[in-house]
Amino acid sequence: MKKIKCECGHINPEGTVLCEACGKPIEENQHIDGNDKSKLLNMRYDGSARRSLTYNRSIIDKIWSFFSSVKVGVWLIVITLVASSLGTIFPQEMYIPAEAENRNPAFFYEDWYGLLGKIYYQLGFHELYSSWWYMILISLIGISLVICSIDRVVPLHRALKMQKPKRHETFLNRQRLFSGSKNVSSKEKQQLIENLKKQRYKVRNEDGHILAEKGRFSRWGPYVNHIGLIIILIAALLRMTPLLFLDEYVWVREGQQIVIPGTDGEYYIENKEFILEAYDDNDERFKDAIARMGGNVASNYQTNLIIYKNVDASIPGAEPKLEKVVEDKVFMNNPLKFDGYTLYQSGYQQNEFSTMSFIIHETDDPEEKAIDTFTVDLSEPETEYELDSGFRVVIDKYYPDYVLEDGEPRSETKFPRNPAYVFFIYPPNSKSPEISFIGIGKNIDATGENKYKLGISDFEMHDVSGMTLRRDYTLPLFGLGAFIFMIGVVQGMYWQHRRIWIHPKENEMLLAAHTNKNWYGIKKDIEKIISGTNIEMVVDQQELNELDKKQGG
Repeated sequence: MKKIKCECGHINPEGTVLCEACGKPIEENQHIDGNDKSKLLNMRYDGSARRSLTYNRSIIDKIWSFFSSVKVGVWLIVITLVASSLGTIFPQEMYIPAEAENRNPAFFYEDWYGLLGKIYYQLGFHELYSSWWYMILISLIGISLVICSIDRVVPLHRALKMQKPKRHETFLNRQRLFSGSKNVSSKEKQQLIENLKKQRYKVRNEDGHILAEKGRFSRWGPYVNHIGLIIILIAALLRMTPLLFLDEYVWVREGQQIVIPGTDGEYYIENKEFILEAYDDNDERFKDAIARMGGNVASNYQTNLIIYKNVDASIPGAEPKLEKVVEDKVFMNNPLKFDGYTLYQSGYQQNEFSTMSFIIHETDDPEEKAIDTFTVDLSEPETEYELDSGFRVVIDKYYPDYVLEDGEPRSETKFPRNPAYVFFIYPPNSKSPEISFIGIGKNIDATGENKYKLGISDFEMHDVSGMTLRRDYTLPLFGLGAFIFMIGVVQGMYWQHRRIWIHPKENEMLLAAHTNKNWYGIKKDIEKIISGTNIEMVVDQQELNELDKKQGG
């Protein structure tokens, strides 16, 4: 690695623009910060050597230079924001309304939003925020933030740490604020130092050369912002891991006890009772609103439930051994919390079929006297039923939520809301089945030659609760990242890094100053500092240059 030795004796890293010790411009590197085209020095990074502007030989150097660019970081953020907005056009899969007839995304988006919804689903936008390419965008932003920060903060910290009070004269007269004063007495110089201390500047003295500095910590504000943003991005990526983030939806029928998905068989839920309450149609406060909604607007729906824990969940193949964890009620805006999980009442479905009973009778029997009966449990229908009378019934096709579309039967959902069946009926001692299609209000003899006929004799119905289970251990990380980010905002916004240099010469004293922002503030400081002395007020050379350009134009 090439080193650059300054005339002051300090050894600078390759790519240094201004000597870290005395500030003298390194002639061959002035193009890096654009100092070759300006009368004033670019002090944004104090002329420190940045890797991205120094090395460009290997593939690693090129990757580093690419991600250290602020423009690249901004474009990555813009692309991610545009991508994020696409995910808000239609609801994400996890937010498909509970009242949707079919919550299967393959059908939901097309049913509700037509062709655009179908395209939205086929492009994978229904799970946009968990898609691999979106995670790559988030990761690239994180990489850009890390490299941008390291590329700037490390050399800047080194440059500020190495700076000496004794600065090169060229460094001083190319600062934005500069003045030269003649015949300054030692008493006035001492008064100047005392005034600096009164303004809470930290004063360093080297052979009569003075460096007064305050607010250096504000220079680290943007990098503290970056740390906060990186923590937030890490939290966003960790939400993709089931260990730290869980969001599951489960339907539980009244009286049903099932394992809660996403808990690896550790927790079970039992729906003791579902309660639905509606606003009074005759209440004058709600009458008009209810009419606009088509009537029957729910004011509350709740589930009285029991949560169990399977204490043998860690033993493979063991029968569940359930212990009650909590018995409570869950209703709108009143979730249930247990063992790090939160359970929400998210939806409901009324009048789903639980069981359906059938009779077998002779086709030409006007009284439809039952030869035999059987019952189908619609939550777990069997494929075959052996009856005492010798009949055998096989369910060839089962449509839980039957619809006829383009002449073809299909099920809109997996829930038994409008069940229909294709039955094969085998009479005693017969190997040839009779085929029947049975549904609500439908009883079709497929051949027209059946000797036996099926009929619905009874059914039971139930209500179903839609419950959302969530566990989110990433929220503290989001909070920590946001807190650190705000510290950086305050740190960089309300304080400024101000430096004042005093350079004694024969019968003259040079005064120069720099701040990273609020030039008006540092000018007011200097006015107070030189008050009562013969020291000349600094001149804003940038304003003079701009004035000269206007007059020359």
